Amino acid sequence: MRAGLIVISLIAVLVTVAGLWLTRAIPLPPEATAGLTGDAARGEPVFWAAGCASCHVAPDAEDALLLSGGQSFASPFGTFRAPNVSPDPDHGIGDWTLAQFASAVQRGVSPDGSHYFPAFPYAAYTLADPQDIADLWAFWATLPPSGAESLPHDLAFPFNLRRGVGVWKRLYVPDDFTRAETGPQVARGRYLVEALAHCAECHTPRDALGGLDRDRWMAGAPDPSGRGRVPGLTPATLDWSEADIAAYLRDGFTPDFDSVGGHMTAVVANMARLTDADRAAIAAYLKALPPRP
Repeated sequence: MRAGLIVISLIAVLVTVAGLWLTRAIPLPPEATAGLTGDAARGEPVFWAAGCASCHVAPDAEDALLLSGGQSFASPFGTFRAPNVSPDPDHGIGDWTLAQFASAVQRGVSPDGSHYFPAFPYAAYTLADPQDIADLWAFWATLPPSGAESLPHDLAFPFNLRRGVGVWKRLYVPDDFTRAETGPQVARGRYLVEALAHCAECHTPRDALGGLDRDRWMAGAPDPSGRGRVPGLTPATLDWSEADIAAYLRDGFTPDFDSVGGHMTAVVANMARLTDADRAAIAAYLKALPPRP
């Protein structure tokens, strides 16, 4: 009996150690940002392409650069609430370093070493160029601070356990882009769509654990709120021309003169700040996708 208890204890220790190892948070290595100098002017278009303001401004806020947080995002796992990420050193992220910012954005790891929930689309941002992240951080420093308190998430057990996010990351955070490169314009569109703008986070269906189903890339998905459906963006369902898509991202009008609505209103407001070349690249990428009904 004593031998059996010893064996069980050893197994329990090994399982615990393995679990801690699998669920650990892994920040970016220091060399990832070493030597990088950000440029605020270059960081501004990264800010708009990445959609930072769409989630982190307060509900009904008029200033798209005041990132005081507070918006709620319903999901099958509970309700996530965007935090204050303004440069305020006490209530926002003003006391962070570039290395801490890059680890948060590209690894989903907080300065205290815990996981961020993947409602924060770091699974897409992980593909971003480190220089773009450094430029984004330089632009961030120019934004107005906010003293608003961040609101807590409202998540059901066991989805409120951050430690388990470590396993989720191992399963779903990609090592590379989903679509193959097919020329410089489509490659630029791929970078904007898959990395910065994280379009697949809404337009690709997910499995039971919330991971993207990459076999149905950009094929449309149920709205996370449980109301309606997010449309597919592959040529199987989006029959607009490249010019139509680029124009919609600029002014919010569809080819039949309907206007943008819902959360896409904020997305178009961001995309309208990009260059014509970038909007054309996004359109070229979408038209190059395999049809997914």
